Amino acid sequence: MRLAPLKPKACRICKRTFTPISSMARVCSVPCSLELVRQDKARKEARAKREERKSLRERMEKAKTRGQHLRELQAIVNVYVRLRDANDGCISCDRPATWQGQWHASHFLSVGSHPALRFNLLNIHKACSICNKWKSGNYAGYKPRLEKKIGVDQVEWLEGPAGEGPLKITVSEIKEQKAFFRAEVRRMKKAAA
Repeated sequence: MRLAPLKPKACRICKRTFTPISSMARVCSVPCSLELVRQDKARKEARAKREERKSLRERMEKAKTRGQHLRELQAIVNVYVRLRDANDGCISCDRPATWQGQWHASHFLSVGSHPALRFNLLNIHKACSICNKWKSGNYAGYKPRLEKKIGVDQVEWLEGPAGEGPLKITVSEIKEQKAFFRAEVRRMKKAAA
């Protein structure tokens, strides 16, 4: 019984057409074979490095404390608020949206005295760094502008029993909120571009 000759194929390295000596041949010559081995080795090393980085990220994520998760959530919520209020001026003073200084996400009622309102978006608005950092939020200017923005009834609700008590949120809920706000920030940045 005689076997049919093998069909010519393109070399994986130099792309030259050659007639293989076996059906498993992928390259035309020894130098191309050595290059193929080098490329395969480089791909395997790169894959191993990606897997190691992924494993390290997962281990670091598992080792995070609730406080670290809360800080990460606060950071992404602050970015969200600054994007949401991008066209608004400072909530506490007369600085316009075109001001070239640093913008903060300012809490109307502080996180220390009202932890339950830490991530309530009615309680967080864009403010200039001067009002937020050096004037403790500039409450005298913040409240009337906030009443105009969200309504007197909402401000009264914030100042009422809504903000009393501790922040009751689990780590899994924090992770869900982080994922939600990250997606929203990506969507808002894409829409703005």
